[in-house]
Parts: sequence; structure tokens; C-alpha cells
Amino acid sequence: MNSIFRSPDAAAVAFFVEHGWVLTESVDAKDAVTVGVWVDEVMAWPDDGGWLHYREMTDGGPRLCRTENFVPYHAELRALLTAGAMVDMASALLGEPAVLYKEKINYKAAGGAGYAPHQDAPAYRFVESHVSCMVAVDDADASNGGLEVVSAAFGEILPMDDDGCIRADVVAAMEWISVDVPAGTTLWFHSRTPHRSAANMSDRDRRALYPTYNARREGDLRAAYYEQKLAEFATATSDGIHIQVSLIQDFQGRPV
Repeated sequence: MNSIFRSPDAAAVAFFVEHGWVLTESVDAKDAVTVGVWVDEVMAWPDDGGWLHYREMTDGGPRLCRTENFVPYHAELRALLTAGAMVDMASALLGEPAVLYKEKINYKAAGGAGYAPHQDAPAYRFVESHVSCMVAVDDADASNGGLEVVSAAFGEILPMDDDGCIRADVVAAMEWISVDVPAGTTLWFHSRTPHRSAANMSDRDRRALYPTYNARREGDLRAAYYEQKLAEFATATSDGIHIQVSLIQDFQGRPV
């Protein structure tokens, strides 16, 4: 079930159409190290730029858990995510030309929190056709909070709780698959594919890029997405228990 396909590849597309997710080759081992260097550069940026840094409290103190909106400020990551193999694969999975809709880096440091079971689609504004992926910068597996998915369950938006996550009784009835994603590999998933991840209980940090692509015919909506997100965040009310990094309350991290 965890076979890694070439991208773009007819077999990869067929697997995705059936299951709603697929593992593909992304970059080779040497390039994965380079991407890690770029991610570390973003991680070191100050908080007062146009990008968005989010921090969580861990038992070891405050840690950076996510950065968004970094593409305008990092030429190499912009090239990686907006042209070439990544866009080609997104286009193949959507069945039409794709464009970058949003991007984030999830750092998930040792001791970092996980994400409740959810679908991405409820958090994405303006678009109907979109696909996301996780580009593993470090090996991701069950021990350090890797992704779990549900196969062939992407046909509709599932019943949600008050946080915008999948309702507990629906979660309990599903068969969850833990997907190991080696560094340099990409896990693509439909925006309605249920997924979750546990806290990182290992001593290994786990960095990953998460770009999302939409059908180009719906427009280049990246700037509109971030404008809308900031507007919604400005009026959001914190529950005082978790920090909000998404337009749904899926992240389980503690506020700093």
C-alpha cells in the first residue's frame, strides 16, 4: 500500500484516483539535503516580515511549529513549488493545469503537537478543485508524528465537530493507515482525504513542506487566500487551550 511511484506517472495517477492519496518520488537524497537548508533559512527569519511564523509551547519551551506565505521571499523554494515537477504532478492529479494556492512548512519539533483528524477542504476558500501534498524534508513515520490517512474516503465533506474537524464517531469507524514518508518523498492527498498526525514523541524533529495547488482555471488565488485568512484570524476567538494556525481548529499545540 505504501509503494512509491514516479511522478508524474500514469500508475501514480491511477492509485490517487482510487485511494485519494499517493506517494511519489520528489527529490533525490542530495537535493533533499538542499531543501532542508532552505527550510532552515526560513526558520531563522525574524517574526516581522511578510511571512507568517507560528509558535507552540512544548515541554522544552516555545518552538516554531509553522511558517506560511514564504514563497514571495525565498527564490529557491518559490522555484521548487511553483514550477517544474511539483506543478506537473499536481496538474496530473487534478487532470488539468494547476497553480500554487498556498504553502506552509510544518516543523513538528521533538515534543511538538499533532493534528486532529480532518479534511483540508473546509479550510480552503474560493476553490473547488485542489490537491495538497507533504514533501518530507526529514523521514516521517509513526514514531515522530507522521501522517495517517484514510483510503477511498474523499467523496464528500464528512460530519464535523465544533472545531471543523471530523466528528469523533466518524473517526472511530474509519480505517487509518500510517504512511511512512522518507526524506525527499512526497505524499499527495485529495483535499477531502481524511488525515491526522500524532504528537512527535521521538527525539527527532520532523520538517515538511505542505504546498496546496488549485486548478488554474479557477484563478491564481494565492494572495486572496492569505488576505482572507488574516481577516478571519483578526476576528477569531482563542479557546485558550490550542493555538490556531489554520482556518479550522485542527492543530493541538499549546499557546506560548
